[in-house]
Amino acid sequence: MKRIIKKAFLVIAVLFVCALIGFFVWTQQTYEPTKELLSSVGDIEREDDWVTFKPSGTNKEVGIVLYPGAKVEPEAYGYLGKSLSEAGYTVGIPKFNLNLAMIEANKAEEWIKQNPSIKKWFIGGHSLGGVSAATFADENPDVITGVILLASYPANGDDFSKKDTPILSIYAEKDGLTTKEKIEKTKRLLSRETVLFEIKGGNHAQFGMYGEQKGDHPADISAQAQQDIIAVEMIKWLEKH
Repeated sequence: MKRIIKKAFLVIAVLFVCALIGFFVWTQQTYEPTKELLSSVGDIEREDDWVTFKPSGTNKEVGIVLYPGAKVEPEAYGYLGKSLSEAGYTVGIPKFNLNLAMIEANKAEEWIKQNPSIKKWFIGGHSLGGVSAATFADENPDVITGVILLASYPANGDDFSKKDTPILSIYAEKDGLTTKEKIEKTKRLLSRETVLFEIKGGNHAQFGMYGEQKGDHPADISAQAQQDIIAVEMIKWLEKH
């Protein structure tokens, strides 16, 4: 009997190790920025674990932390980061351990501490990155002015419905992952100061520029066109807050 139990424990241990290895390998199969993005953005600055975009002209002294979607390289949001910096905003996009924002939801603290001259902070994120960004905002209301959800929504434990936190939620008509049904279902978690905007013809992957994503639907507009729409709506909203 003891030998059977030992064998059972050994089998379970081996399966557990195999599962961990499989999970690690899966997290390393990331979505990288497209050639189109790299050619249009040019050189991308990095500071430790951060991809950074800082204004070359007028600085609004407003900072934006943008969490990437699961397994998406931070450079894939470089077009959006550059567009925001050209409008005067300081942008930091982190590289997460195992490429998953949920593992380091408090990562924004690093960038905030490194930029003491910034007077006002906003945090946002794409897909699961947005979920973690909302968690950070919910836990740090004295630090974060507002939240930007890109094809994303808060987790059930992060209920903004009784708060006045400014939230911008941008979602896409052709999104096969964060569907309009999911956006509708989670509206109850959003604050009284929420603005929702739908990108006609847009999809999930084009909230960044990293090519196609499994489970998504084809977009009716180009990735750059969708990025331009996102940037315009974000800047309009930021100027009001």
